[in-house]
Amino acid sequence: MYRYVHRAMTVAIGVLCLASAPASAGVPTEQLRSSIDQVLKILEDPKLKADEAKRRVAIRQIANNTFDFAESARRSLGRHWQNLSEADRQEFTNLFADLLERGYVSRIEEYSGEKIVYTSDAIDGDTAVVRTHFTTKKGTDIPVDYRMLRKGDRWLVYDVAIEGLSLVANYRVQFNKIIETSSFQDLVKRMKAKSEEFHTPSSGGKKKES
Repeated sequence: MYRYVHRAMTVAIGVLCLASAPASAGVPTEQLRSSIDQVLKILEDPKLKADEAKRRVAIRQIANNTFDFAESARRSLGRHWQNLSEADRQEFTNLFADLLERGYVSRIEEYSGEKIVYTSDAIDGDTAVVRTHFTTKKGTDIPVDYRMLRKGDRWLVYDVAIEGLSLVANYRVQFNKIIETSSFQDLVKRMKAKSEEFHTPSSGGKKKES
């Protein structure tokens, strides 16, 4: 169900790491870069390298200050969001945040040092786009844009577009298909099952993401 999305997360989170900021970077870029630097310090901390649980909790805390999970959740459901009760919205938002956090934490640990560059950012009122690209080991340039919203004095990521393909839009297609062919309740059930599967150690001691 989520295989393409998680491949996208691998690229997107990889681009978050070790990026070179442009000389005239704006506030959205600088805040994003600040979050990245914090994550890198965690990954390089020898004490946390030996404690996977603490390392992942620390990275999740930074993710909570980097992503606008509520906005991403709302956009990922599209028109179906309007039909939900406040309780259903909150439950879905929590599950969606867990889904993205799992992808963020597990994929950032797979980053292998590709060359990353912040190219520009553009601000339009309370929205912004931070444009980046990274070069694969085969020499291919891949553009990755981070779409952000201003919340108070913070700029938070609510979507990532890889080669023009939106992460939130990809989820929206998958979620809509499940809701249309089954129900919102079935979608929630599947998301809960995925969360429980990830948080329950397998017999081999390694957690899996599908």
